[in-house]
Amino acid sequence: MSSSPSDPRLDPAKLTDEAMLVAHERVLGPQPDERAHYRLRPLILLFVASGCILFAATYLNRYSGHFNPSIYDENLVPSSGAAAIVPVDPVVMGKKLFNSAGACFTCHQPTGMGVPSVYPPLAGSEWANGPAERVIRIVLYGLQGPVSVEGKTFNAAAMPSFGTAGFNWSDDKLAAVLTYVRQEWGNKAPAVTADDIAAVRKAVGDRKAWSADELMQVK
Repeated sequence: MSSSPSDPRLDPAKLTDEAMLVAHERVLGPQPDERAHYRLRPLILLFVASGCILFAATYLNRYSGHFNPSIYDENLVPSSGAAAIVPVDPVVMGKKLFNSAGACFTCHQPTGMGVPSVYPPLAGSEWANGPAERVIRIVLYGLQGPVSVEGKTFNAAAMPSFGTAGFNWSDDKLAAVLTYVRQEWGNKAPAVTADDIAAVRKAVGDRKAWSADELMQVK
């Protein structure tokens, strides 16, 4: 089959730009104009994936247990909620304070019998078993000068302050140690509370150590 020498297919140099565009359009055929349209399938998949991520994040936040490893401990004893606060026995706490280093037992002895002619006893003492406001003042501010206990005079050493500078014990500690002293060694005086200590501290304010004569005015 012969071809005409003027056939542009045999000589690309004779092809114009317009002729090449026409030839390409014939091969490709008409193409839809989608520049202003979106396909629904990708959008649907995007919304589904976003919903799954949101659900997973919400689920983890609510049921992960803050990623605490004890949540997954099969041997853990179930709890009914917040941990119960076990009240501290003031007598137990007071005994520990009484026998702590440099505290009450150094002078008054673990037996509460004191040291003859030097440190007064607490066991059976009319001071330990007397009005709470009186002994509160002693431990808060201290006691100086001679003091008579069960008819015997003690004036060799002063009682230091446990509620101000130095020991600076809290009202809870002072109440506990006084409760212990007033209920140990056969003593049977009522307990002392932190509120009792706070009331005396507020009523008296700052002051120096008491004397026995001043304390005897407290009923």
